[in-house]
Amino acid sequence: MPLLVDPALPPGSLRALRQPSLDVDDELVLRPWRSADIRAVKAAFDQPDIQRWHVRRIDSDAEARGWISDWSQRWDHETDASWAIVRDDDAIGQVGLRTIKLFAADAQMSYWVLSDARGAGVAARATRALARWVFDTLRLQRLSLMHSTENPASCRVALSAGFPVEGIMRGYMLHTDGWHDTHVHGRLRTDAV
Repeated sequence: MPLLVDPALPPGSLRALRQPSLDVDDELVLRPWRSADIRAVKAAFDQPDIQRWHVRRIDSDAEARGWISDWSQRWDHETDASWAIVRDDDAIGQVGLRTIKLFAADAQMSYWVLSDARGAGVAARATRALARWVFDTLRLQRLSLMHSTENPASCRVALSAGFPVEGIMRGYMLHTDGWHDTHVHGRLRTDAV
């Protein structure tokens, strides 16, 4: 059955690029994860709020090492990508792309920040910087961002990063306490920054 449209981006569009380090501002850098980040990853997934919203925990160095090493495979398979948010060479958070669909030039964004780095706009600044790279270099058409409606902090990050609320998906996300309604935020490459 023939397709009536060509893929927005051909397979290999992400894989052909080397995952970059991106300057966010004078304080923050986004860079690929390193094995030296194991302690930061374990600390993140030991925090109850990160466990609550990301529905996983990491119990050992081996699990953290696996979480870090999986990102290069996901990049090569063009399904997902993740960057460490770094301040003074220390990983303090994560920003990434989930469910990359090159055919539709679409991906979802995700983020988390260690508790002692919150309150300074780290997640929003990192999300804006990654969105710029995604739109300008990778040339995706659309980025979306989803979070539980019971997570107002994530909503503030999304709005601050320039992702307006587009709607609510009822009973969409499963968390440890049950199904949650989900805010959907979106941004197009053509949206004003």
